[in-house]
Amino acid sequence: MRRIWTITTVCLAAAAVVATAVPRLVGAQVADKLSNNADGIVKVGSAYGMAETIQRLKANIAAKGILFFSEIDQAKLAANAGIKLSPSTLLVFGNPPLGTLFITANASAGLDWPVRLLVYEVDGKVWVAYTDFEWIARRHRITNREVEFKMASGVIASITGSVTMK
Repeated sequence: MRRIWTITTVCLAAAAVVATAVPRLVGAQVADKLSNNADGIVKVGSAYGMAETIQRLKANIAAKGILFFSEIDQAKLAANAGIKLSPSTLLVFGNPPLGTLFITANASAGLDWPVRLLVYEVDGKVWVAYTDFEWIARRHRITNREVEFKMASGVIASITGSVTMK
């Protein structure tokens, strides 16, 4: 029993040291993002209705030469199952030469690629949500694709920016 107590104490002490060292190791800006974006979800309010938001996003994706895979109307699927769901559509797309680089760094990154944008409506307001790429990098412990993750973050910001302005 004494040995278990000692191991637990050592583990807790080590965790405390790591928790205080992380902001110094990764920099204040990344540490702020870790604490402010713990769930990895980025939400952007759209200036347009549901249909126009989807149309604009798809047009922007196409204009960038990005491969569009699927549009899944989740509200329609729910209605077919006898369930009422507010408007919700999932857009799936990607750039295989870029996205597969993340999967080659860690096969489990395939859970987060291709890219998914969720367009949904709450109380008459349309939102676009996606998983933050820095969060994906941390989730899959990918440390050797910083330039590529930065590029992907810029592209998704540009795509979602197409619906935030009128």
